[in-house]
Amino acid sequence: MSLKLEWSNDQEKVEISESFIGVLEQLLQLAAEAEGMTDGEVTLSIVDDEEIHQLNREYRNIDRPTDVLSFAMQEETDEELEIIYEVDDESESVPFEGMLGDIIISAERAKLQSEEYGHSLERELGFLFVHGFLHLIGYDHQDEASEAVMTEKQEAVLRQAGLTR
Repeated sequence: MSLKLEWSNDQEKVEISESFIGVLEQLLQLAAEAEGMTDGEVTLSIVDDEEIHQLNREYRNIDRPTDVLSFAMQEETDEELEIIYEVDDESESVPFEGMLGDIIISAERAKLQSEEYGHSLERELGFLFVHGFLHLIGYDHQDEASEAVMTEKQEAVLRQAGLTR
Protein backbone atom coordinates (compact mmCIF):
# COMPACT_ATOMS: atom_id res chain seq x y z
CA MET A 1 0.00 0.00 0.00
CA SER A 2 1.16 3.55 -0.53
CA LEU A 3 0.02 7.08 0.06
CA LYS A 4 -2.03 8.71 -2.66
CA LEU A 5 -1.47 12.24 -3.92
CA GLU A 6 -4.30 14.24 -5.47
CA TRP A 7 -3.03 17.50 -6.90
CA SER A 8 -4.02 20.57 -8.87
CA ASN A 9 -2.07 23.47 -10.29
CA ASP A 10 -4.45 26.40 -9.86
CA GLN A 11 -2.11 29.16 -11.00
CA GLU A 12 -0.51 30.24 -14.27
CA LYS A 13 2.28 32.58 -13.13
CA VAL A 14 4.98 29.96 -12.52
CA GLU A 15 5.53 27.05 -14.89
CA ILE A 16 5.52 23.70 -13.12
CA SER A 17 6.23 20.71 -15.31
CA GLU A 18 3.81 17.82 -15.32
CA SER A 19 6.74 15.47 -14.75
CA PHE A 20 7.58 17.17 -11.44
CA ILE A 21 4.41 15.71 -9.93
CA GLY A 22 6.18 12.33 -10.05
CA VAL A 23 8.91 13.81 -7.84
CA LEU A 24 6.28 15.01 -5.37
CA GLU A 25 4.73 11.54 -5.32
CA GLN A 26 8.18 10.08 -4.60
CA LEU A 27 8.71 12.60 -1.78
CA LEU A 28 5.35 11.64 -0.28
CA GLN A 29 6.26 7.95 -0.29
CA LEU A 30 9.71 8.60 1.20
CA ALA A 31 8.35 10.88 3.94
CA ALA A 32 5.57 8.43 4.76
CA GLU A 33 7.98 5.50 4.84
CA ALA A 34 10.26 7.41 7.23
CA GLU A 35 7.25 7.85 9.53
CA GLY A 36 6.11 4.23 9.28
CA MET A 37 2.95 5.14 7.37
CA THR A 38 1.59 2.80 4.74
CA ASP A 39 -1.54 4.44 3.43
CA GLY A 40 -3.53 7.64 3.31
CA GLU A 41 -4.28 10.49 0.97
CA VAL A 42 -2.90 14.00 0.64
CA THR A 43 -4.34 16.76 -1.51
CA LEU A 44 -1.93 19.36 -2.92
CA SER A 45 -3.04 22.65 -4.45
CA ILE A 46 -0.48 24.89 -6.12
CA VAL A 47 -1.79 28.44 -6.07
CA ASP A 48 -0.63 32.03 -6.57
CA ASP A 49 0.21 34.60 -3.87
CA GLU A 50 -3.25 36.17 -4.06
CA GLU A 51 -5.00 32.87 -3.27
CA ILE A 52 -2.67 31.86 -0.43
CA HIS A 53 -2.88 35.39 1.01
CA GLN A 54 -6.65 35.07 1.16
CA LEU A 55 -6.44 31.63 2.83
CA ASN A 56 -3.80 32.82 5.31
CA ARG A 57 -6.00 35.78 6.27
CA GLU A 58 -9.15 33.68 6.52
CA TYR A 59 -7.79 30.71 8.46
CA ARG A 60 -4.81 32.11 10.38
CA ASN A 61 -5.69 35.82 10.69
CA ILE A 62 -2.36 36.70 9.08
CA ASP A 63 -2.82 39.33 6.39
CA ARG A 64 -0.01 38.43 3.98
CA PRO A 65 0.91 35.66 1.57
CA THR A 66 2.88 32.70 2.89
CA ASP A 67 4.73 29.85 1.20
CA VAL A 68 2.80 26.81 2.45
CA LEU A 69 -0.35 26.05 4.44
CA SER A 70 -1.42 22.68 5.81
CA PHE A 71 -4.89 21.68 6.89
CA ALA A 72 -4.88 18.35 8.73
CA MET A 73 -8.00 16.20 8.55
CA GLN A 74 -6.97 13.79 11.30
CA GLU A 75 -6.16 16.45 13.85
CA GLU A 76 -8.63 17.04 16.65
CA THR A 77 -8.54 20.09 18.86
CA ASP A 78 -10.53 20.86 21.98
CA GLU A 79 -12.56 23.48 20.13
CA GLU A 80 -13.51 21.14 17.28
CA LEU A 81 -16.72 19.17 17.27
CA GLU A 82 -16.27 15.46 16.76
CA ILE A 83 -17.98 14.28 13.58
CA ILE A 84 -19.71 10.94 13.94
CA TYR A 85 -20.58 9.15 10.70
CA GLU A 86 -23.35 6.60 10.62
CA VAL A 87 -22.60 3.77 8.23
CA ASP A 88 -25.49 1.43 7.39
CA ASP A 89 -23.45 -1.57 6.37
CA GLU A 90 -19.82 -2.50 6.83
CA SER A 91 -19.05 -2.30 3.12
CA GLU A 92 -19.53 1.49 3.21
CA SER A 93 -16.43 3.49 3.99
CA VAL A 94 -16.33 6.37 6.41
CA PRO A 95 -16.03 9.67 4.52
CA PHE A 96 -12.50 11.11 4.61
CA GLU A 97 -11.08 8.00 6.29
CA GLY A 98 -7.40 7.90 5.48
CA MET A 99 -7.46 11.51 4.28
CA LEU A 100 -4.49 13.19 5.95
CA GLY A 101 -5.34 16.67 4.72
CA ASP A 102 -4.58 19.48 2.31
CA ILE A 103 -1.31 21.20 1.49
CA ILE A 104 -1.45 24.53 -0.33
CA ILE A 105 1.76 25.94 -1.82
CA SER A 106 2.26 29.35 -3.38
CA ALA A 107 4.21 28.83 -6.60
CA GLU A 108 5.15 32.52 -6.68
CA ARG A 109 6.57 32.40 -3.15
CA ALA A 110 8.40 29.13 -3.93
CA LYS A 111 10.00 30.68 -7.02
CA LEU A 112 11.08 33.77 -5.10
CA GLN A 113 12.52 31.70 -2.24
CA SER A 114 14.36 29.35 -4.60
CA GLU A 115 16.08 32.39 -6.12
CA GLU A 116 16.87 33.84 -2.67
CA TYR A 117 18.36 30.53 -1.46
CA GLY A 118 20.15 29.83 -4.73
CA HIS A 119 18.62 26.45 -5.49
CA SER A 120 16.12 25.07 -7.98
CA LEU A 121 12.39 25.72 -7.95
CA GLU A 122 11.90 21.95 -7.77
CA ARG A 123 13.98 21.75 -4.58
CA GLU A 124 11.97 24.57 -2.98
CA LEU A 125 8.63 23.04 -3.99
CA GLY A 126 9.82 19.68 -2.67
CA PHE A 127 10.91 21.25 0.62
CA LEU A 128 7.58 23.04 1.05
CA PHE A 129 5.65 19.87 0.20
CA VAL A 130 7.54 17.72 2.73
CA HIS A 131 7.25 20.53 5.30
CA GLY A 132 3.49 20.65 4.72
CA PHE A 133 3.22 16.85 4.96
CA LEU A 134 5.02 16.80 8.31
CA HIS A 135 2.54 19.39 9.61
CA LEU A 136 -0.34 17.18 8.45
CA ILE A 137 0.91 14.30 10.59
CA GLY A 138 1.47 16.39 13.69
CA TYR A 139 4.94 17.92 13.53
CA ASP A 140 5.42 21.57 14.33
CA HIS A 141 8.23 24.06 14.82
CA GLN A 142 7.10 26.21 17.74
CA ASP A 143 10.45 25.97 19.50
CA GLU A 144 14.09 25.31 18.57
CA ALA A 145 14.01 21.61 19.49
CA SER A 146 10.90 20.80 17.44
CA GLU A 147 12.19 22.93 14.55
CA ALA A 148 15.47 20.97 14.56
CA VAL A 149 13.56 17.66 14.43
CA MET A 150 11.40 18.87 11.55
CA THR A 151 14.37 20.29 9.64
CA GLU A 152 16.32 17.02 9.91
CA LYS A 153 13.34 14.96 8.73
CA GLN A 154 12.77 17.30 5.75
CA GLU A 155 16.43 17.29 4.72
CA ALA A 156 16.68 13.48 5.02
CA VAL A 157 13.72 12.99 2.65
CA LEU A 158 15.01 15.59 0.19
CA ARG A 159 18.49 13.97 0.20
CA GLN A 160 16.95 10.57 -0.54
CA ALA A 161 15.14 12.09 -3.52
CA GLY A 162 18.28 13.86 -4.75
CA LEU A 163 16.87 17.37 -4.16
CA THR A 164 19.88 18.93 -2.48
CA ARG A 165 20.85 22.58 -2.25
